[in-house]
Amino acid sequence: MKIEYLKGSNVISIAPARTQQHFPAISQVEAYWEGLRNGRLMPTRSEVDPRGISDILEFAFVLEKIAPGMARIRLAGMHLNDLMGMEVRGMPLTAMFLPEARRQIQRTLELVFERPSTARLTLSGDKGMTRPALEAQLYLAPLKGEDGQPNRILGALQANGKIGRAPRRFTVRESEINALVDDTPLTPREAAELNIPGFAEHARGFDRAPIAPKTEDKPKRGSHLRLVADND
Repeated sequence: MKIEYLKGSNVISIAPARTQQHFPAISQVEAYWEGLRNGRLMPTRSEVDPRGISDILEFAFVLEKIAPGMARIRLAGMHLNDLMGMEVRGMPLTAMFLPEARRQIQRTLELVFERPSTARLTLSGDKGMTRPALEAQLYLAPLKGEDGQPNRILGALQANGKIGRAPRRFTVRESEINALVDDTPLTPREAAELNIPGFAEHARGFDRAPIAPKTEDKPKRGSHLRLVADND
């Protein structure tokens, strides 16, 4: 569910403040990636130093692209192992999701690698007698390899609540995709596969030429796409 409040005549999202409060590891990994990026399209894999996020390493991970829409976990913190009840290194990221959510995760990975983009997903854990309610957030940001192409992802997964009986797998409640390059909107097919029906808003990239100031009677647009799907 998208959370917003009114400020004057504008609708302001309070999701960033909520994320920082409830999922501080997500905010720290995002800030670390942005610091490494330093105005460029994206940082390189070789620039990532675990000491830069030492206090939240248990939530962090690195993915390696193995095929379109497929990425395996190269490095992972203990929190991910605890959620799955096993060592997750070498597993595909989709293994941490219920079958009905895996196609959406694959499409998200394609966007992160190919557009490229960053992604923030709000997740819900599977429930049962020994599996209490579990809310989580997932952050994905691309990293360049030696060939200059994105082939790694720096990410974080943080869950709030008792893990209960592992493995805990997730569905996607909400998706936020931030395009890094261009204004190309999601196609209807992409929106459908991300479970976001009727989406038609354009992305605004971070590396574009300066945009001429808009007149005051035109509403301002944000610098990212907020893609919302509420499956509850």
